Amino acid sequence: MMPTEQTAQPAWTRPRRFDRNLVVIGAGSAGLVSAYIAAAAKARVTLVEAHKMGGDCLNFGCVPSKALIKSAKVAHQMRHADQYGLEAVEPKVPFSAVMERVHKVITEIEPHDSVERYTRLGVEVLQGYARLVDPWTVEIALNDGGTQRLTTRAVIIATGAQPFVPPIPGIDAVGYLTSDTLWERLRDRPAAPKRLVVLGGGPIGCEVAQSFVRLGSKVTQIEMAPRLMMREDEDASALVEASLKADGVHVLTGHKAVACGVEAGEKWIDVEHQGTLQRVFFDDIIVAVGRAPRLKGFGLEELGIKVDRVVETNAYLQTLHPHILAAGDVAGPYQFTHVAGHQAWFAAMNALFGDLKRFKADYSVIPWATFTDPEVARVGLSETEAREQKIPYEVTRFGIDDLDRAIADGSARGFVKVLTVPGKDRILGATIVGEHAGDLLAEFVFAMKHGLGLGKILGTIHIYPTLAEANKMVAGQWRRAHINGFLLSLLERFQTWRRG
Repeated sequence: MMPTEQTAQPAWTRPRRFDRNLVVIGAGSAGLVSAYIAAAAKARVTLVEAHKMGGDCLNFGCVPSKALIKSAKVAHQMRHADQYGLEAVEPKVPFSAVMERVHKVITEIEPHDSVERYTRLGVEVLQGYARLVDPWTVEIALNDGGTQRLTTRAVIIATGAQPFVPPIPGIDAVGYLTSDTLWERLRDRPAAPKRLVVLGGGPIGCEVAQSFVRLGSKVTQIEMAPRLMMREDEDASALVEASLKADGVHVLTGHKAVACGVEAGEKWIDVEHQGTLQRVFFDDIIVAVGRAPRLKGFGLEELGIKVDRVVETNAYLQTLHPHILAAGDVAGPYQFTHVAGHQAWFAAMNALFGDLKRFKADYSVIPWATFTDPEVARVGLSETEAREQKIPYEVTRFGIDDLDRAIADGSARGFVKVLTVPGKDRILGATIVGEHAGDLLAEFVFAMKHGLGLGKILGTIHIYPTLAEANKMVAGQWRRAHINGFLLSLLERFQTWRRG
């Protein structure tokens, strides 16, 4: 969003000298990358974090959720070992041990984002709450007491996001969990929640619902929209929903949560569907309906910087005050760790060198994945988006159920779907549903980023037998659909002549 002009701003005095070249507020992906770049450029940079280094991804999101998903998948494979010629067994799930593994994984990755590492890199790290008191002065309320003020030529706001909790009557009374709190509050449970409600049918909700049902919970998933994973095409979300249901998740799409409460010691949630109320009893509820940027308490509004759903910035990630920038979830338009790190490069370069040259943030090729089983990964346009935007396209599709390696692995489900310009091999978007879809997508991300078409993928040797061959197969499907019939006729006549 472009910053709008403000009127009647206070007459702040710009310092003649600055303590720092850059102050970065927030040590998640965007903040860490920004500080790293500044230190590499020999700038004097201070990174301020109020809570945990590594931000949401390391401590509450990407890392712990993937560790949980892995344990849940192993439990699922044990139950279905007969599909591999082994004896199926019902796994014993000491849930506290599963959660200890989750925390061990966090601990093993923590050094990558630690105070010690960034200090060695040349970044000053302060732990406390930062607030802009004027456009060039940051005041830090230090966690260990006291305050510190720093003047700085530039500031990057990288304060991330937090779970959004909808204002459902009674939600506070039932002691809800979020993707931020469940890792500590469930840590010492000997067993997974017996009856679990997952509120939300997006990527987080689907990953959590599938993981917990595989670890022994009876899971009810509630989604107000008509289907799960509304950002994906119907064929992709249908495969995920079918998988969740096969695992035992009770999926309630088209159901709106209207109230929560406690009755005779039993927690409940009322949902409405087509005018009919249904009450679902549960032991725990995880609210996973999305995340809201952290916008308040940093002094932005007092400086005239507009904050609504995100911090308002221009194409260079600059706010109303060009030396104050934003990156990551707090800036939008995407809430992905890898996009936060991508934005951080642009924010840091513009903060440090914007007076000489500015760099416009590039969102032309943004990939993402949902780590359900099967995974869903996408880059560029979906069919739904192409139709809505009236963009002409062709679809080429290859079913992974026909891929040798997938058959051998017992993971022969899903598809690779590519949208191209009509009559050309230029890729507009790709969706993969299947085992390791997030990894397989990288080839299409690379191709789109560098303007390579399906012909280049087809002409590249892929190891046999691998899942990556699916990408070459879909390129082959496109080629077969675009063979020149006249040329084939000439070839046939030529070969007939050659036989004499």
